[in-house]
Amino acid sequence: MKEKVILAYSGGLDTTAIIPWLKENFDYEVICCCIDCGQGNELDGLEERAKLSGATKLYVENLVDDFCDNYIIPCVQANAVYENKYLLGTSMARPAIAKRLVEIARKEGATAICHGATGKGNDQIRFELGIKALAPDLKIIAPWRMTDVWTMQSREDEIEYCKQHGIDLPFSADNSYSRDRNLWHISHEGLELEDPANEPNYDHLLVLGVSPEKAPNEGEYVTMTFEKGIPTSVNGEKMKVSDIIAKLNELGGKHGVGIVDIVENRVVGMKSRGVYETPGGTILLEAHQQLEELVLDRATMEVKKDMGNKFAQIVYEGKWFTPLREAVQAFVESTQKYVTGEVKLKLYKGNIIKAGTTSPYSLYSESLASFTTGDLYDHHDADGFITLFGLPLKVRAMKMQEIENTNK
Repeated sequence: MKEKVILAYSGGLDTTAIIPWLKENFDYEVICCCIDCGQGNELDGLEERAKLSGATKLYVENLVDDFCDNYIIPCVQANAVYENKYLLGTSMARPAIAKRLVEIARKEGATAICHGATGKGNDQIRFELGIKALAPDLKIIAPWRMTDVWTMQSREDEIEYCKQHGIDLPFSADNSYSRDRNLWHISHEGLELEDPANEPNYDHLLVLGVSPEKAPNEGEYVTMTFEKGIPTSVNGEKMKVSDIIAKLNELGGKHGVGIVDIVENRVVGMKSRGVYETPGGTILLEAHQQLEELVLDRATMEVKKDMGNKFAQIVYEGKWFTPLREAVQAFVESTQKYVTGEVKLKLYKGNIIKAGTTSPYSLYSESLASFTTGDLYDHHDADGFITLFGLPLKVRAMKMQEIENTNK
């Protein structure tokens, strides 16, 4: 009986060419597994394509709600943003996919998992760290790193290889953007983006929305509610998280929100340039942060900011299934107990403008914050506070004066 391999299958040219390659070079029975994290119509016609290419079976696994509830929400609660710009759209999805690939491998009795990530990117790390953490006994096959066996170097090579194996599908050899899409975002790399000196061709590039210049001339208000850091409604309509993100994508895309052009530092050591569209996620993170401004004390916010940066790094580097991620997430979740309330925003030509935030747990006191004297704050108390708070500065200055006078 042939050994089975689970192939992380997208239906694109790369993973389609990998099917006959695995059979020819390793004599595997190939079982394809496509994980639906909200790719939309990219999944159309996959089963026919996989079978035509030589796979014995295709799993199409809908992970949208799992992705939203168990991967996106922890990142939102942490305000996890990599290098101040990247909202981790691809990074968050990879551990969810890896986990399901392992589950299918166990179900099928497979001995290996294969992925089509390149040897220059982050995804190879994310997939493989997830697989190693969950199934250290499974073999991992990464064709793009096996240059002695995987000899194809271009789309033309892959198309020709497929034709030689009786797979004649409508793939083109055109140089289009390299994209990754799920419910949270879509990323774009390649073409003019490979040179940071070039301005992105947004008319050609954008998928989820429009540029701010082409957004409506009238702004639009959005109201959201949260309970313990989790979004629960949009514009008065209660929805599950995945539907909230879909709705915010629609609104944000319409108004040119969430377009980021970034040169990021990959885990493998190189810089890469990409454009990310995250319309709904950008709105959701902004709303969550505005609510936290009201309900978190200063010291907690200070530490949480550091933990958010650490959480973003952990997720970006593919270390989801680690004790460190669990520990940081536990801290973040403890801070969300009172992150409950309503946030109102105005979307206008790429901007998200505050329009009012309320919470039953708000620490904002109008009587304290106003310029009038209230019962809780005596202005004279500031004298002693400043004396003690500035004492180290004063002592040092006195010592420096003493030294200066001695040396005269």
